[in-house]
Amino acid sequence: MAFTARSGGSARTQTALAEINITPLVDVVLVLLLIFMLTAPVLQSGMEVAIPKTRSVNQLTEERQVITIDKEQNVFLQDKPVNVNDLAGKLKVGEHKIVYVRADERVPFGAFASVMDAVKHAGVTNISIVTQPLNQK
Repeated sequence: MAFTARSGGSARTQTALAEINITPLVDVVLVLLLIFMLTAPVLQSGMEVAIPKTRSVNQLTEERQVITIDKEQNVFLQDKPVNVNDLAGKLKVGEHKIVYVRADERVPFGAFASVMDAVKHAGVTNISIVTQPLNQK
């Protein structure tokens, strides 16, 4: 873009700087990228549960509904917190009626039993308990 300025008797043509300085834009984008790269693994890790270890472990082959009980006895359905009393209403029981229960090894049996009771009231006929294999040497 050019314009003419008259000063005195002479006319000068000046050009305006029409380029965008992208250095600050690149800096902001790189900082945002760094923030997302650092926080994404934390968001995907979910809650930490020490699953009991047993000798017989079957591999999970299909995606099912998972109920998790952490060491503070908080109950989660598909990694979303849920009240034990509302669990039966929130379970979407499909045609297979299979639910996986993943509980921390330090959870008292009473808390585990109340979750199992709520799952039974939802009409689930097959409840599988998630465990880890023993490291045998």
